[in-house]
Amino acid sequence: MADYHFVYKDVEGASTQWDDIQRKLGNLPPKAPVFKPDPFTPAEDEDSRPKDKNWIDHKTEEELEDLEDDLDDDRFLQEYRRKRLAEMKQVVKIAKFGSIIPISGSDFVREVSQAPSDVWVVVILYKDGYPECGVLMQCMEELATMYSATKFVKIISTDCIPNYPDQNLPTVLVYNNGAVKANYAGLHTFGRRCTPEGVALILCQSDPVLNDGQTDGEASRDAVLEGVRRRFIEKVVTQHENDDDGSSSD
Repeated sequence: MADYHFVYKDVEGASTQWDDIQRKLGNLPPKAPVFKPDPFTPAEDEDSRPKDKNWIDHKTEEELEDLEDDLDDDRFLQEYRRKRLAEMKQVVKIAKFGSIIPISGSDFVREVSQAPSDVWVVVILYKDGYPECGVLMQCMEELATMYSATKFVKIISTDCIPNYPDQNLPTVLVYNNGAVKANYAGLHTFGRRCTPEGVALILCQSDPVLNDGQTDGEASRDAVLEGVRRRFIEKVVTQHENDDDGSSSD
């Protein structure tokens, strides 16, 4: 007859009353601690991460629209997209000009006199073939790029004012809200050396003519003047360093 042995195993970590007594008497080793597995932590899902500014700051307008379709219930994304689109529209609004616009006599009323009241218009009267006009135009082109919220236009002098004397060229007229605010006849009115910084200082000496679109009114004028002074100093320092390098090489 086969010898069958039945081995009973209790739940792991369980103990009988008899075993507890024997342990108290020192006849059995201490009971092993109950095994407890480490708490389960699921792997982080990329889509489940909280969506902050860094997550979508580089997204384009089209990508934001696609994300909004997939995450219509995400209030943060909708709010961020609204702010982002507002910023984009503001940038477009600021960069309304950025270059010198050529106009004719028939364009003058529409482009200058009827310009919005918050837009300053710098009108350059010139003629081709005059070196002084070319010098001033180079300065104005740089300023038009830097201060894109200010409107710069150029028009042949006799197209604007019949029989306008050539000895007054170049002439600059500053308009705001349909009225002439200042006029400068001749290159000499912008200093002995006509530079973009010198022209900017003259244009902004009494009014906030130049504006990059970031600030308004006197704050804009003060910011322009401070920036002009800083660039002027930087140019002087750079020129001095270049002169020193030339002397050393000799």
